[in-house]
Amino acid sequence: MHATRIKTKAVGLLSGGLDSTLAAKLMQEQGVEVCAVNFTSSFCTCTPKKAGCAAAVTAVKGLGGVSLKQIALRDEYLDMVKHPKHGYGSQMNPCIDCRIMKIKKAGEYMKKIGADFMFTGEVLGQRPMSQHKRAMQMIAAESGFPEYLLRPLSAAHFEPTVPELEGGVDRNKLLAITGRSRKTQISLAAEKGIRDYPCPAGGCLLTDKNFSERIRDYFICTKNPSMGDIPLLKTGRHFRLENGDKVIVARNENECNVLRNLWIENDHFLVPFDFSGPTVILQGTDLKTALGKLVAYTTPPVWDTARVTHRHGAEKKIMFLDAF
Repeated sequence: MHATRIKTKAVGLLSGGLDSTLAAKLMQEQGVEVCAVNFTSSFCTCTPKKAGCAAAVTAVKGLGGVSLKQIALRDEYLDMVKHPKHGYGSQMNPCIDCRIMKIKKAGEYMKKIGADFMFTGEVLGQRPMSQHKRAMQMIAAESGFPEYLLRPLSAAHFEPTVPELEGGVDRNKLLAITGRSRKTQISLAAEKGIRDYPCPAGGCLLTDKNFSERIRDYFICTKNPSMGDIPLLKTGRHFRLENGDKVIVARNENECNVLRNLWIENDHFLVPFDFSGPTVILQGTDLKTALGKLVAYTTPPVWDTARVTHRHGAEKKIMFLDAF
């Protein structure tokens, strides 16, 4: 009789993008049971409100036979963004520290469910800050699970990991992809029937210049940063006044509704009463300037006797513009 081979189980970090989906497919083809983990945060541009990462869900459905664990990154992640050990990329993107945190959490999940190893869709040389060889080796080491972290798409360029050495994965079937071109991955995806990978690489607000300026200002001016504040940072036009106040002006009807839902009683809330114009939140006391911003972004110009609804705390008033 032949001994029954125990199926190898692995945790795969799955963004829903092409590379991570392809890595998962390669593991499935080797008979590995894939347990996907997907990390979400308020900085992910492909994360729909209250829905987690739709791209990861789509990828899992396409792969078939893959479980999905979604983990929301909260204030611990924000603290890392504010104080990254390894610094930032071109903007406020702490790519190396971000990878270390995610892989460390994936490793903890690996231990929890009794998986044999974990893998990512990282490609050597694809990203300048976090995917050159020294950075990838450092990320693996600082995650705490270097011998159990496999990069199937570029495995030939790294030392064998435990699953390769123990026979859970055939190293000869792993790849040697390098560089920023995705032609090889796109060709392989077509061969393997992977057609829907809607979440592009780089879907992070922390790489955006304008948003980076906002969060940099937020860290300077906020004593106790919280992930709960990030949705407001993503909405409207933002103005930091000379006295330290912040004015936020909605840019469209949808943002007017968002600001209405995000307003808290400590802030001032201004809404046009008898004319069409933007909703405004004031964090501070300079109502005159906040009102000026509301008027400046109202088309056509409004008259002095127009009225606005002003809310602050439990108080709600309807006031004429010239009363401010």
